Amino acid sequence: MYQLSRRQVLLAAGAAASTLALAGCGDDDEGDADLSGKKAGAMDKYAAGDQFKATEALKFSIMLLSNAAYPYKADWLFWSELTKRTNVTLEPTVVPGSDYNQKRSVMVSAGDAPMIIPKTYHPDEEALIAGGAILPVSDYLDLMPNFKDKVAKWKLDSDLDTYRQQDGKFYLLPGVHETVYVDYSIAIRTDILTKLNLQIPKTWDDLHAVLKAMKAAYPDQYPMSDRWSTPPQPGANNLLALLSNAFGTGAGWDYQNAWWDKDAGKFVLTGAMDQYKQMLTFLNTLVSEKLLDPESFTQQDDQARQKFANGKSFVISCNTQTLVNELRKDIAKIPGATVVKIPRPIGPAGPNKPGTARLENGIMISKKALESKNFVAMMQFIDWLWYSDAGEEFAKWGIEGTTFTKDASGKRTLAPDVNVVGLNPSGTKHLQVDFGFFNGVFAYGGSTELRESFYSDEEKEFQKEMNTRQSLPVPPPRPFSADEREQATLWETGIKDYVNQQTLKFILNQRPLGDWDKYVAELKGKNSDQFIELANKAYDRYKKAHP
Repeated sequence: MYQLSRRQVLLAAGAAASTLALAGCGDDDEGDADLSGKKAGAMDKYAAGDQFKATEALKFSIMLLSNAAYPYKADWLFWSELTKRTNVTLEPTVVPGSDYNQKRSVMVSAGDAPMIIPKTYHPDEEALIAGGAILPVSDYLDLMPNFKDKVAKWKLDSDLDTYRQQDGKFYLLPGVHETVYVDYSIAIRTDILTKLNLQIPKTWDDLHAVLKAMKAAYPDQYPMSDRWSTPPQPGANNLLALLSNAFGTGAGWDYQNAWWDKDAGKFVLTGAMDQYKQMLTFLNTLVSEKLLDPESFTQQDDQARQKFANGKSFVISCNTQTLVNELRKDIAKIPGATVVKIPRPIGPAGPNKPGTARLENGIMISKKALESKNFVAMMQFIDWLWYSDAGEEFAKWGIEGTTFTKDASGKRTLAPDVNVVGLNPSGTKHLQVDFGFFNGVFAYGGSTELRESFYSDEEKEFQKEMNTRQSLPVPPPRPFSADEREQATLWETGIKDYVNQQTLKFILNQRPLGDWDKYVAELKGKNSDQFIELANKAYDRYKKAHP
């Protein structure tokens, strides 16, 4: 869903050696020195590939995002089997997905968060570092042999360095992928395309033409009505991310205040870029021509899905799971209705491939977890469930012989009565809804083979097309010191909030695009120049230290 931040951070001079040796040893001695009296329940010998099982029954608190497509159930087989395999029982604080980010920040800041805080996207953790409520997890990598093994095997050291602060530490354990992949895109009713003699659009201009043709045939409705509002950002976050990528900037889920301008050799303010204005102009045109529902930027998911299900719209954001689990089911009552996920339309920036990093959303650890006598066991447990081959297979596929089978070659097949992402449409039970496996809180990251084991032929074709595109380069590091980060966080919040507010106004014709220069001047009044100056100062400092 969401593309990872390109923020990268500088290593403190004294920590540089340990940073470069990440995969081979622990980052600091600090973590090891704090572990006396914290090893209750831990395995004395625990190495990559070992099955973790606590030496005594343990319970760990965890913050759990409840996905609307497969809401939390206390009786999922996932929970009981996890306890059976690890001797660990998770005690979830269940939060609806729509409230997750806000509640997570509030709980962490108040010191009330559970020990394990997953489903956190970088750089969300940075705003919480100064408060001291989350652990520098890089101090404790020696407790995580599977994590370290994958970092070494997949050469992820430089990727992880993008999460480090100037102290040489990082505070979020990301999911790790062997290779880059793209999932989120646009879904289109193909039966409507066929009816109107239209082709699947390959570019955003093509999509514009398709929407105009749909509008001509159905003048009383909006051809596109979009989803995924994440307050306080405007809605249509996926649409904004896709379009910004196509125009050479960042918006929606991809928005960061500082954007690396490769030609200029410096960071610039994203929300003031010419490319950002071009993207807004395109969206403004879609809204003005009544091709894009203006409620796309304010409505909840259910409202957007209802319009699509009722045939009131024909185009909507999706990923593979929502395509199969939601959209196709939503339109099943419409005779002859069909929908596909199309390759991301190409824009002025060319056929690029977003998601240059191989890091996923990840886990923060509450600092209070370090007070527990079971801290080492908890880190071993996290390492097994999220980073071992066996834990990743368990989280995604479930239990061999119950939810799936495996042949002599290692190929996995869903049990005859189990379905997920449309792999077994005749299955009467759902791997996520009924069993709790393939849950986005636990099942992400891993080998390319494991990821592709869930690909349908349709998804393989989508990935084949996306893999022909040029990957975006990773911008250089721009680390902040602790004091700089505290100042930058204060500035960034005001800047980002204002960009989001004005983005919505420009798109919806509540503010004329002729006000662009005035808007840029208003951003300067929000300390945008000072923030970008600080970012470039940090970049220059890094460049000098690492010529």
